[in-house]
Amino acid sequence: MSKKNRFSNVAAAGVTFQAGSAAVDSATIMSALVFQLTGSAIAVGAVTAILRFGWLFPQLIVGFLAQRSGSSMRYYVIGAFGRALCMGLLALVLFLGEQWSPSILSVFVMVLWTAYAFVSGVVAVPYNDIVARSVESGLRSRLLATRFFGGGVLALGVAAIADHWMAAMAFPLSFAAIIAMASFLMFLSSGIFVVMGEPDARPRPEEKPGFFQYLKDGVAVFHADSRFRLFVYAQWCGGAALMAAPFYVVQAYASGFELGRVAVLLGAQTAGALISNALWGWWGDRLGKVSLLKAIAIGRVFPASAIILLIVVGVSNHGLMFSIFVTLFFILGALANGLTIAVIGFLMEISPDDQRPAYSGYFNAITAPAFLLPFLAGVLASYFGLWLVFGISLIAAILQSCILFRIGGQISKAP
Repeated sequence: MSKKNRFSNVAAAGVTFQAGSAAVDSATIMSALVFQLTGSAIAVGAVTAILRFGWLFPQLIVGFLAQRSGSSMRYYVIGAFGRALCMGLLALVLFLGEQWSPSILSVFVMVLWTAYAFVSGVVAVPYNDIVARSVESGLRSRLLATRFFGGGVLALGVAAIADHWMAAMAFPLSFAAIIAMASFLMFLSSGIFVVMGEPDARPRPEEKPGFFQYLKDGVAVFHADSRFRLFVYAQWCGGAALMAAPFYVVQAYASGFELGRVAVLLGAQTAGALISNALWGWWGDRLGKVSLLKAIAIGRVFPASAIILLIVVGVSNHGLMFSIFVTLFFILGALANGLTIAVIGFLMEISPDDQRPAYSGYFNAITAPAFLLPFLAGVLASYFGLWLVFGISLIAAILQSCILFRIGGQISKAP
């Protein structure tokens, strides 16, 4: 398959997955589902913590296996089709569980969500490896921007459908329909990517190190590669900044926003991601991935600052409050998209071609614990209030910016 066709297949697979993942967005749809079932801030925090930790942790093992085998597609198949199946099962549980008690339904939801998170984690390493071998460096940010733009267009449609179903259908059947739609789109995405096939496999290493040697090599990479090390530190701070992500919905509810309109916030978040794509794609390829990382880190200071100001000042006008949260979710969507483009792009750039699966495994496993922080945020919110969660998020965003400014230079620019 030509490079042009591979670009198109990767983009199309990304577009459909992006739309599907919007339908189970942890900061809006899933947070609203779990909050309605449990009324617990701790459970809401667990939703995002489980997703991010489950996404990152398996990558250490998958990176080892993919590095040894020289091939990545088999692991992509397991993760991509597996996560789509998990969402199909979750939709079925919500459909059958209309008459179940909220506590029993909550258990099934969290178990299947955990399975989805960890199975999803199998995808990242093979995806990064296959895409990096399929698309040249100077086009990768634009590839990701194309993925997010097309996915954003579809996700706006998903948000509109979700808003209609929430108004027309009883709880939890409305969520069952939304998650079933997500499962279908994920199956479609997986098929498109797999049909493309894998580029010529990396040469198999003559000597295949064992798992403990692989871990030892990871420690050596961490100490020897200063950019990799600073990137890890920055990502830890990024995890702390993201600990507040699921609580924007909770704060919206506390301010008088109806959870039945959560799809409006999803739409605003999707619109922000959609409109910002052209900027992030151009920025990453022309000004460099490091520059994009720095810009996003600075931008992440704003949402937490705005929420803290809102908590202190208070807003009694319902229309103004509605507009504030729609605007905030628009900005959150734009920043989240830029962050994904920057992180994936930068990690691809600093990873040697023959060690890319290993580097992805090292990076994501080392940073995985930081993404359990939303669970801690739920505990803090329950005992001390949401203001503390957003305050920590603000400080973490500032620290991340400081660390990223220590990464000098740019890795590469498009010709």
